[in-house]
Amino acid sequence: MKLLITILLTAAFFATNAIAEPNKKVLIVASNMVDMGDPEKHDARNNLWEFAPPYHIFVSHGFDVDFVSPKGGEVRFMMDPLGISSYTIKYEGFLDKANSSFSPSQIDPNDYWGVFIGGGYGVMFDVADNKKIHSIISSVYESGGIIGVGGHGSAGIANVTLSNGEFLVKGKKIAGFPNSTETSKSWAKQGTLLPFLIESQLNKNGAIAQNKKTLKDKHAVVADQRIVSTMFLPSAALVAKEMIILKP
Repeated sequence: MKLLITILLTAAFFATNAIAEPNKKVLIVASNMVDMGDPEKHDARNNLWEFAPPYHIFVSHGFDVDFVSPKGGEVRFMMDPLGISSYTIKYEGFLDKANSSFSPSQIDPNDYWGVFIGGGYGVMFDVADNKKIHSIISSVYESGGIIGVGGHGSAGIANVTLSNGEFLVKGKKIAGFPNSTETSKSWAKQGTLLPFLIESQLNKNGAIAQNKKTLKDKHAVVADQRIVSTMFLPSAALVAKEMIILKP
């Protein structure tokens, strides 16, 4: 009888482990840009406050996080490390991970259940047209994964196409900076330094662009068909949490 029980338990153990899936990770996409390439060197670094808080949310919920950037290696951040950003740098290895970012060719999309892209103008210059990163994003999404963006991060998904040739954002509500903000601020010389305007690009590719003109709640997070987005700086961490709630 003891032998029979042992055999049954052993069989159950191997059967369970044979079908168990590995704990998939989250991939954060960052830019390698430092400035916009203009004589005045307008800032194009990643916005720390739209990367560090989401990273903290992911790791505090037990998920491993990797970074990828167009060139791999070091990525640069703007903004002082305050609050949770300071905490995650000191205790959770945020900068160590970020500055050891993988290049796209080193990434296997099957390892990840979600992709997050933070803000800062850099993504508009070296992620928005990066086909290798786009392929990773579309692969994760088409495998049932979740895509999250904060701030200017929506530029990183505006041009992504799926295997059927349609844009990822088509028919979905996506939050991003409005044209009126980009063309009225000095951040990118009233928008003249930018390769495109996010609101226009989203709508051009079939999205239903959401921003402060359409969102009554100024901390709003928009979730539509497994894409979670916000244009508001304080809400980047909320995007990460909503991604976890939607996790397959």
